[in-house]
Amino acid sequence: MTDTLRVLLVDDQPIIRSGFAMMLSVEEDLVVVGEAANGREAIEIAERERPDVIVMDVQMPVMDGIAATRQIVERDLGRVIILTTFDADNYLFDALQAGASGFLLKNAEADQLVDALRAVGHGHAALRPEVTQRVIAQMAAPSAPTAGGEGRHAALLAHLTDRELDVLRLMGAGRSNSEIAADPVIGAATVKTHVSSIFAKLQVRDRVGEVIIAHEAGVVGG
Repeated sequence: MTDTLRVLLVDDQPIIRSGFAMMLSVEEDLVVVGEAANGREAIEIAERERPDVIVMDVQMPVMDGIAATRQIVERDLGRVIILTTFDADNYLFDALQAGASGFLLKNAEADQLVDALRAVGHGHAALRPEVTQRVIAQMAAPSAPTAGGEGRHAALLAHLTDRELDVLRLMGAGRSNSEIAADPVIGAATVKTHVSSIFAKLQVRDRVGEVIIAHEAGVVGG
């Protein structure tokens, strides 16, 4: 039986929070441990309840969801899924840079949100395929290191083996594990092991973090 995941709902509209809470109430492995109407309340409740996953709206009074996400991630108070009505790149990239592990629109199907909660709660990223491609495209254009990124990440990258660097480059280019495994040099059996090792050595929590470092350090492209 899967361990129960504790969920915090953050939205300035009570009816939306209630709707999400009702939807999640039928899931045996998901339990809502709190609701917040703004980012500041979210931080306070997260400190008290220590949720596994926080569903975070973007536009809210007092403190917006991006600012709250940044503080929550920095203080390791939970993983964050940004949920918004706005399918805009600035929200997407701001959310990911703040440390969000997922990004969904409010018009997503119920099972998409549930799947995202489970994925993020168990340490994975939750991005729709088209969102992932937008992230990669934005980071790859131009295909050059972010200012200061190469030096900032050099110490972490130095811990990677040559094979792990190959896997990181392929992930940065948007390849899935199965696509990486198709590479005759790497092979299927060791891809998952390499990916997990890269997580640990780069000190990131999910695939999004790996992709960001790959592009900031300039190991992709060329």
